[in-house]
Amino acid sequence: MKTLTPTSIATGLIAGVTAALLSLSANAQSSLAIVLYAASALPILIAGLGWGNASALIAVLAGGVVASALVSSYFALMIVIITLIPAGWLSNLANLARPASELGGPEDALAWYPLSNILVHLAIMVTLGMIAVGAIVGYDSAMASQLVDIVIQTLKAQEPLYNPDAAAVAQMKTIFALALPLVQGALWVFLLFAAYYIASFVVRVSGKGLRPREDMPSTLRMHRNAIFFFLGGLVCTFLGGVPAIIGALVCGTFGAGFVLAGFASLHFRTRGKPWRLFALWFAYLSVLLLTIPVFAILILGLLDTRRTIALTPTGPADNKNQNI
Repeated sequence: MKTLTPTSIATGLIAGVTAALLSLSANAQSSLAIVLYAASALPILIAGLGWGNASALIAVLAGGVVASALVSSYFALMIVIITLIPAGWLSNLANLARPASELGGPEDALAWYPLSNILVHLAIMVTLGMIAVGAIVGYDSAMASQLVDIVIQTLKAQEPLYNPDAAAVAQMKTIFALALPLVQGALWVFLLFAAYYIASFVVRVSGKGLRPREDMPSTLRMHRNAIFFFLGGLVCTFLGGVPAIIGALVCGTFGAGFVLAGFASLHFRTRGKPWRLFALWFAYLSVLLLTIPVFAILILGLLDTRRTIALTPTGPADNKNQNI
């Protein structure tokens, strides 16, 4: 672990200010809001992955203080809970390493915290963060119902003949109340993991990275115990009320993790195949355009759980990475 230095302190401060400004710009650009909010995790991740945990902590604190000063303490609390703390925690996990001999590996190597566990932590952090934000803003099925009413009124204004019956509207509200947290949770996991991936690339290219480069197709999997979280969330969706909303959120966050693992597994399984490029393009385009095929990728991720540990030699002679 790198020690705290004037450079790491300055990096943390700059990262925190940058994260706050990116979050602030999201308020001004509504069409790109969610992307800019997710991008605010990048400076925190870069500071943590490249300069250590202390730098990430300084970045989180600085981002919260700047956001509070420029907007409000309420706004600062939101971005700290949903973006900055998860980013700082991800960088902390990625920096964790222990002697490989403690795990039955070689004596002259370091074993890094498994990517599968990091992905599970990400799903848990997004779930807890969104539950906290939902409690603060008072999100419930009534709020989802109001959003459906707004959509229906907008459609009626554009098409006067549109007049859905009460039963259809009630069913729409029920579905939307569960679909909204599910989609939001899944999307946030995707975006934060993309930020982690980009930040890892940046610090590695700059020569500041602490963690070795990993082969994502072979290492990006969900921990087998994550299946129980996903199934528990699925069961909760049938309970109604707040438990159903939380269950849908858990299905979204952990389901997103399994979808990421499913795509990684697809990349791994098609290696060396002449039809690999076509298969990958078809999978991504079908998911983006039709959505339904994502369930096939989800099942692939559920069926292929794995815990792969990256190793790096402790000696200076060998710089190759291994997996066990």
